[in-house]
Amino acid sequence: MINRRKLLKSITALPFVGSFVGIQELSAQNSVTKTVGTALERDFFKELGLRTFINAAGTYTSMTGCLMPKEVTDAIGYGATEYVNLDDLQDKVGERIAELLSCEYATVTSGCFGAMSIAMAGVLCGNDPKKVKQLPNTEGWANEVIIQEGHQIGYAQALTNVGAKVVLVKTAKEMEKAINKKTAMMWFLNANTENGEVKWEEFVAIAKKHNIPTFIDCAADVPPVSNLFRFTEMGFDMVGFSGGKGLRGPQSAGLLLGKRKYIKAARMHTPPRGETIGRGMKVNKEEVLGMLVALELYLNKDHDKEWKLWEDQIELISNSALAVEGVRTEIHVPKHANHVPSLRIRWDENKVKITADEARRQLREGHPSIQTVGNKTTIGITTWMMTPGQERIVAKRVHEILKSAT
Repeated sequence: MINRRKLLKSITALPFVGSFVGIQELSAQNSVTKTVGTALERDFFKELGLRTFINAAGTYTSMTGCLMPKEVTDAIGYGATEYVNLDDLQDKVGERIAELLSCEYATVTSGCFGAMSIAMAGVLCGNDPKKVKQLPNTEGWANEVIIQEGHQIGYAQALTNVGAKVVLVKTAKEMEKAINKKTAMMWFLNANTENGEVKWEEFVAIAKKHNIPTFIDCAADVPPVSNLFRFTEMGFDMVGFSGGKGLRGPQSAGLLLGKRKYIKAARMHTPPRGETIGRGMKVNKEEVLGMLVALELYLNKDHDKEWKLWEDQIELISNSALAVEGVRTEIHVPKHANHVPSLRIRWDENKVKITADEARRQLREGHPSIQTVGNKTTIGITTWMMTPGQERIVAKRVHEILKSAT
C-alpha cells in the first residue's frame, strides 16, 4: 500500500483529468469554445424566472449542494467532447481514487444514496448474474441489514429499495443476538454516532467476528479530510460519501470506497448494464471525471487555511449580530457531519421584536436573497458554501434586520 503522506505530497504532480486531452482537432476545440462562450453569456436562471441566493445554510440537496471549482467544471466540459467506454472509465478512475485514498477499490456513484443502494445490492447478490436480475425480490435469501435504532433515518430506504429488510437493535448484546443466517450486512450512520450505543470499533469487531460485511454512511462527513481514510483503515468494508458536499464535486455524484470484492459486486448493478435495479442510478462520463478532479483538488487543499477563513467569516457575522442589544450568539462545530464552524443567533424578543422565522424570511426574500437554517428561536448560519466576500453581505443584512426590530 502506498504511504499516504508521500501520496498526498505527490498529488500536485498528477495531471488533472482536464489535461488528458492530448492533441485534438483545432476546429473541434474552437467549436466547443464558441458554444460554451455563448452559453456563459446567457443568464439561464433569470430567463427561467428563478432567484439565485447566497448559501448561508450548508450543503442541502434542496439548495443544490455546493458550487464546483473551475477545475471540476473544466473536467466536466472536457468529458462532453469525447466518447469513451463507460466501464473502462469507471475502472481507471476507481483505481486512481483507490490509490489516492489508500484503499482496495472505489467507484463513482450517483450520490451517497446511490452508493448505499448498489453496495447493498452487491452484498445481496454477490457475483451471481441471475440474482442481479431478481432484485428487489430477495425471498429466501440472506437479506437482513442490522441498524442501531438511533441510526435509523429515512435514507435507509436506499437499502430497502433493493430488497433488504431492516433489523433494528439498541445494544451490542442485541446486535449479536440479531445476527443469524439471514444477516447480509451491518449499516452504520456516522452522522448519528452519538445516538447509538455501539461505536465504530466495537461495531466492526462484532461484524468481523461473525463475518458480516459493514457499510458506514459518511455522506456529509468531509471535512475533516482524515475521514476519507479513517474508516477503511478502521476496518469498515464499505464507505459512502456524497460528492456534492464538502468535496465540491457534482451534486449527483458520490464515492463508494472499500473492499474490492464488494465494490466489484456493486458495479454489476450499474450502467451500462441493463435489467438491473441500479440502471437508473447512472453516472455519466462527465460526472466521473468531475468527481475525480474534485477529489484531487480536495486532497491538495490547504485545509488549515480554509478552516481559518471559515472561523474568521463566522466571527465577522457573529460580531455584527452582537452589535444589536439583546442578541446572543453561539459559535459551534458539529461533532459529526457538516463538521465546520457554524453560528446560532438568538435574541430577547422583548428587545428585538421579531421572530426567528420572520427574520429568516426577510433574509430569504431580501436583496440579495440569503438562505439560512434554524428554528423558531434561532437563525443558523454556515459560511463554507459561500463565495469569499459574501460573508460581509450576510453580516450587514443580519445586523440591519435585527436592528430595525429594536
